[in-house]
Amino acid sequence: MSLSARETADGVRSGQRTTRSVVEEVFRRADEVGAGKDGLNIVLHEDREASLREADLRDGKSGASYLVNPNARPLKGVPVYVKDNIATTTLRTTCGSRILADYVSPYDATVVARLRKAGALIVGKTNMDEFAMGSSTENSAYGPTKNPIDPTRVPGGSSGGSAAAVASGMVRIALGSETGGSVRQPASFCGIVGVKPTYGRVSRYGLVAFASSLDQVGVFGRTVDDAALGLQAIAGPDPRDATSSPIEPQAYHAAQHDSLEGLVIGRPREYFPDSLDPRIRDICDQAIERLKSLGAEVCDVSLPHTSLAIPVYYIVAPAEASSNLARFDGVRYGLRLSGDGLEGMYEATRSNGFGPEVTRRILLGTYVLSAGYYDAYYRKAMAIRGLIRRDFEQVFAAGVHVLLTPTAPTTAFKLGAISDPYEMYMSDIFTATANLAGIPGMSVPAGAVEGLPVGVQFLASHFDEYRMFVAAYALERAIAGGAV
Repeated sequence: MSLSARETADGVRSGQRTTRSVVEEVFRRADEVGAGKDGLNIVLHEDREASLREADLRDGKSGASYLVNPNARPLKGVPVYVKDNIATTTLRTTCGSRILADYVSPYDATVVARLRKAGALIVGKTNMDEFAMGSSTENSAYGPTKNPIDPTRVPGGSSGGSAAAVASGMVRIALGSETGGSVRQPASFCGIVGVKPTYGRVSRYGLVAFASSLDQVGVFGRTVDDAALGLQAIAGPDPRDATSSPIEPQAYHAAQHDSLEGLVIGRPREYFPDSLDPRIRDICDQAIERLKSLGAEVCDVSLPHTSLAIPVYYIVAPAEASSNLARFDGVRYGLRLSGDGLEGMYEATRSNGFGPEVTRRILLGTYVLSAGYYDAYYRKAMAIRGLIRRDFEQVFAAGVHVLLTPTAPTTAFKLGAISDPYEMYMSDIFTATANLAGIPGMSVPAGAVEGLPVGVQFLASHFDEYRMFVAAYALERAIAGGAV
């Protein structure tokens, strides 16, 4: 879409555009880029006729009164794609898995309900790594998604479909989810903005659980302002989510008016190892110089337990996944295959319903939670997780407001290029720490290497998304204006 989310909403509110024309533009662009299975494989589920009927209701052509005061709807007429692990009553929620192939939720996720209340239209569900387990969107039971910038490469994962929907120009806002970097890493690979809020800032009600202490709904935007409006629409307390914080969100879009004077930006040594691609290091250094020229103060800091993040993450996340995915047994919903008795039915259903990566993580999680290994692995990992969180708390308590790091150690890699699970897991080396600590993070496009996007990452203290947006708006403007 050529217009920003704000411009689209303003145009619909003023009557210069109709909601139908906006939705028709989305589907026209989807056809142009080949968003279906035979092309980029971005969209898993959609109902175009239903979306157009809803658009007509919004435009008042049926005489129906829709929702509430339109002046209170900041995303009026704005189309949004959501990741296929976020519950919707109007479209299937399959989590990219065979085991939920025909599942339709009886309720909307809180974030979906809030988008609708803000005036947005849910126009489809996007492809993803099965149950959000992956860093490339190659693990979907419905085939991989391709990067719209270079279709021979991955879009990142696990929210690769949502990232590709925004990067291809189909929509300006899409929802993804994060457990270890699944919004920020694909945002970097696709050259767009991706935001992971503080744990508890956005309700998880209706987000199909992978690892409950790490999962968060996140937002993709074509620009920082698109992402700010999207996060504003879905953030806030929710009594249906026990982990939801009572702290009210700020008006993130207002951060564009703030100066960088007095903002202290930390550069963590551990995120700039000697092994980091020097071209990515240079892009980060240029971003830092731009921010310094606008009045920010930059200092080197240390987060000493960073190197332990990946081993800790791949104990904690699979352990919680093992517990959460036990519910998919063929009894209550989803795929059900016959077998020799109840145990045989369980085995047949789960063996055929789950793909290899999900199976790998369930087995690993079951192992680390088993008798004799819980203390050696899970309990120790949780203790180190506390140290990682403390590292961040100490840095922010010392007066640093925002951290700047690379988002990912590489640009988007070729489809099928990484077969070693450990090598794939290392794609999240700079992002998993924020999930373990529960702090907010966002990726902002900052340059390119051989035509492939590179994002820089901002990290902030708990519930301080606002200052993260201050830095992001400033960097975006500086890059657009060529400031050094």
